[in-house]
Amino acid sequence: MKYLFLIISVFVVACQKKTAPSSSASGSSLRYLALGDSYTIGERVSEEKRWPIQLAAKLQPDGFDIAKPQIIARTGWTTDELDRGINQANPTGEFDLVSLLIGVNNQYRGRSSAEYATEFEALLKRAIDFANGKKERVFVVSIPDYGVTPFAKNRNPEKIGREIDEFNAAQKRICEKYQIDFYDITPISREAVQNPSLVAGDGLHPSGEMYKLWVESFYDKVKQKLGK
Repeated sequence: MKYLFLIISVFVVACQKKTAPSSSASGSSLRYLALGDSYTIGERVSEEKRWPIQLAAKLQPDGFDIAKPQIIARTGWTTDELDRGINQANPTGEFDLVSLLIGVNNQYRGRSSAEYATEFEALLKRAIDFANGKKERVFVVSIPDYGVTPFAKNRNPEKIGREIDEFNAAQKRICEKYQIDFYDITPISREAVQNPSLVAGDGLHPSGEMYKLWVESFYDKVKQKLGK
């Protein structure tokens, strides 16, 4: 009887190992690198309300041992500035998850979508490299439409919206080229027209509640990435 119990115990342990959430090769916590600008660093919201932090916190109860995200982002950064910021931060090692959200400041400064596409593609390649070439561990978040915020009320909101759509279309094409998941949160950002609580106190940046909606919209897909 004790031998039967031993066999069953071994079988249960083996099944648990087989179905357990993915972790890094070293067996330590999963590593997450978030690249971006003010939307990633969470301008005007507390640290725990930044969307990469919310994402990691939501993954923990589902059994994913994920470390605090390493965020390389700064308010006002364009694609070329993010590239330099990455060089300065010099993140090392393999990351289990990498996200990229960049481009709003390219649009705001009047730069062309063609220039943006070239620089965004280079950044996406870097993101893939940080994931050690594992494209399934990389995702891109679309640029939100700040044209719907109080800040942009007298700044030609319609033009801003059209140009944001143009930049996002370029993103999507490049993501499809490299087989990278593209999460379109722009429609959610436009809900701020009817819901002021989705905008931070500065009248421009998303609130923690807005970031929560973003995370909820792509959470299941990210969870599947880590479960592969």
